[in-house]
Amino acid sequence: MAWWAGRKDREVELQHLALLADQNAEAAAYFAEDRPDRAAAVLLQVRAECEQLFGAHHPASLTVTGNLGVALVAAGRGAEGIAVLETSVTDRIRAYGNDHPETLTARDALATAYRLAERWEDAIALYAEVEAARRRILGAAHPDTLTTRMGAGLAIAATGDMRSATALLEDALADAEQVLGARHRSTIALRAATGACLAVAGRTTRAISMLERAIEDSSALLGPTHPETEALRADLADVHHPERLGIHRPVPA
Repeated sequence: MAWWAGRKDREVELQHLALLADQNAEAAAYFAEDRPDRAAAVLLQVRAECEQLFGAHHPASLTVTGNLGVALVAAGRGAEGIAVLETSVTDRIRAYGNDHPETLTARDALATAYRLAERWEDAIALYAEVEAARRRILGAAHPDTLTTRMGAGLAIAATGDMRSATALLEDALADAEQVLGARHRSTIALRAATGACLAVAGRTTRAISMLERAIEDSSALLGPTHPETEALRADLADVHHPERLGIHRPVPA
């Protein structure tokens, strides 16, 4: 009888998890549609349900909490989002350890939130920790490592140190091209970020070349009317007005 009860409890848990996964997917769809406020509203409800059913440290709760933090930041609720992401990092360290991939994902998201909140020193320091761990575990040219390297470059650029930022991004771009190829989303994102930094540094001709190549590769990979390709065209149109490029904002990856 105890075995049967345990089996029924597991079946109920799986049913709850399936429903919550559907709600999480709904939030992801809103986020993809550039409606982070709606995504955050859904995730706030899902997080409450997860914690009530399974507790705050269940893997489902940890995933939803991280997603909620990102959605809140994207919705312009930076302080609230950072608080949620800091909780996410603390909880994942407790559950998985400091260098587990799930923890590193949360730490990278927190570093990006710091960058967007103009907490440059906090962002750069955290990016450096995550990059070191990801290089050791995944390698320098893994897409996750490249995402962190790009974030670090953008954070450094936002402080005004364009020389260091450009050098960092160009090194990451070279690794991405060598290992992943030119028409990989990570490579395209790094090329666009490098182009934006070059534009801000006044190296307009090279910036234009970088952005034109990024558009060409994005068109081939994703299609000429894909939102990411269109965003790159908008960056190219603003290359002579680098203050519009907003290199501190997220770059598609």
